[in-house]
Amino acid sequence: MIGKHQPRPAPPAILCESCCPKPVFVDSQAGSATFLHPLRTKRGTDENDRRARVQTLPITRMLHAHRADHHHCLAADSRLPHRAGGCDPGVFQAAAAGAPALRLVTDPAVFRAVLASAYDSKDATLNLAVRRSLSWFEAPSAQTHFPIEGVTFDRAKASVTRFADILTEATWKDQFIADTMSSFSLYESVGWDGSGTVLFTGYYAPEFRASATRSGSFQYPLYKLPPDLVKDPATGLPLGRRVNGTLQPWPARREIDQSGMLAGTELVWLSSPLDAYIIHVNGSAKLLMPDGSTLYVGYAGKTDRPYTGLGSTMVKRGLISPDRLSLPSLRAYFKQHPEQAEPLIYENENYVFFQEYAPGTWPAGSLGVTVTEKRSLATDKAIFPRGGIVIADTHIPTYSGGRRPFVQFMVDQDTGGAIKAPGRADIFMGVGAVAELVAGRQYTEGRLYYLFLNQ
Repeated sequence: MIGKHQPRPAPPAILCESCCPKPVFVDSQAGSATFLHPLRTKRGTDENDRRARVQTLPITRMLHAHRADHHHCLAADSRLPHRAGGCDPGVFQAAAAGAPALRLVTDPAVFRAVLASAYDSKDATLNLAVRRSLSWFEAPSAQTHFPIEGVTFDRAKASVTRFADILTEATWKDQFIADTMSSFSLYESVGWDGSGTVLFTGYYAPEFRASATRSGSFQYPLYKLPPDLVKDPATGLPLGRRVNGTLQPWPARREIDQSGMLAGTELVWLSSPLDAYIIHVNGSAKLLMPDGSTLYVGYAGKTDRPYTGLGSTMVKRGLISPDRLSLPSLRAYFKQHPEQAEPLIYENENYVFFQEYAPGTWPAGSLGVTVTEKRSLATDKAIFPRGGIVIADTHIPTYSGGRRPFVQFMVDQDTGGAIKAPGRADIFMGVGAVAELVAGRQYTEGRLYYLFLNQ
């Protein structure tokens, strides 16, 4: 059913009771809570007027509400190259039948302005990311993820194919904009507030030193995927553990580590529990081995236990203040108090398993294709079509500590346990220490658009 989206009046603001210093909106009528942030309207566009010129597409499922991520507080769960932390997802938003995830933008001026801005950042990395999505669409399994948001598999695949053709054929900006507008419709995420506001965080793939054997300081393992872990065949989500023919919940993190139940399935060993945990949160890592070789590891699966963020646990216990919550702060704290690392990490019952990747296929997103720096985007795949062309309109950190506009074509190729609902998206920032610095400071609102061929 297609209809107009009518946003609710803003309820009173209250303070979040966990680690977020920002206020939240709690809507008892809707049974939802959302974190409050300033609304950044589209440049040169009246928000109320623009809202009236859109149509909606339906979703019908329970969604996580907007997450208020505070840089690298390691509170997010990920299936892939990392997740730049935040508060625990302690609020949920129930999306009623007919509630929108995407809506059609009907103002051609908005469409043209978005394309013009995104065109200026077009380069060879975009072509590479698009080709990787096209390779995913060739896999028979890709068809099982459609239709979603009213978008069929054929339309989704044809949209990426046509966009790739325009990238090749359009030799100047005006031609590119004209060809894209004549072929595509522009859809916008309704955002976390119903007005199109999306929180953009960043993620990256870290680097660590590691060993293939337990020796010296390398005492903290990453484990391979256990054969008795059961996943949903359609979604890949964990269902539990197969024990004597019955499906049972997995033990918590503490029991897995302390019981030795996975002994013999170690993939690699790290030199600190925090290093191992950061890889759990990030979902992948580039590992420098003692013999000079490099091992690439990535997500293979996780348990069905609940996720609790390390950063928010520390804030709640008064070990670190919310305004100092960052990955460097956590590293500094555990350097002074190494004995506290494992007990605090055990508060997160969820456990992640890993596999080795070939260099050319790493870091891989949830689609199984390699993600591309500042071109791959992670979104909630329960509500957004996979593999499609998107436009992110936000700001990102600069290496010098400032911020710059970021209006860029990207490809929806990834997901993560913390990336839920229409109001969240995660930008892949790259590999290594520099990418960590940028990802850890990425916390900016903006707008998220999708391109699909005209029907």
